[in-house]
Amino acid sequence: MMQAQYYGGHFLLALPGMEDMRFDHSVVALCVHDAQGALGIAVGEEMEGVRLHDLLESFDIDGSDVPDLPVLRGGPVEPRRGFVLHSLDWGGQDMVQVNERWGLSGSLDILKAIAERRGPSRYLVALGYAGWGAGQLEQEMTGESWFLAPGDADLLFDTPARRKRAAIFAAAGIDSAHLVGGAGSA
Repeated sequence: MMQAQYYGGHFLLALPGMEDMRFDHSVVALCVHDAQGALGIAVGEEMEGVRLHDLLESFDIDGSDVPDLPVLRGGPVEPRRGFVLHSLDWGGQDMVQVNERWGLSGSLDILKAIAERRGPSRYLVALGYAGWGAGQLEQEMTGESWFLAPGDADLLFDTPARRKRAAIFAAAGIDSAHLVGGAGSA
């Protein structure tokens, strides 16, 4: 019997022609992928009009000592729920270690730690997530919907959201400007 392969800690990049328009040109950091399904945070699009200070203020957290970073549109599921992708130099309540270089937290304690400058050294904040039921992502990956790439922490944290897609494709040796949708026939 063949053992299932799971891809937590990788990037999923939506390919041209993706049928689900919610993921058109998406870059998803795949955080959990197991027999029960998958969960990822989209990291390629900033939310318009929502910044870290706004989010902290909504929880009565003083964020005046930290940079006012953009908040990312993490995905279509639970768009009001917050998540933080972060370096592993911080670990708190309910943190999920995604791979050897980054983790995922969704509790208020990480936002408090960031505001108090005792949080992780590298982080991205997002609202919402992308989720797949058991076997759903595996099925989508057999088609022409997703490109799988290694989950490099430098690309995740150091590349601006609008440039992540091209940078991840480039790291895989692909010029994303040359990608076209649809399959050909001979």
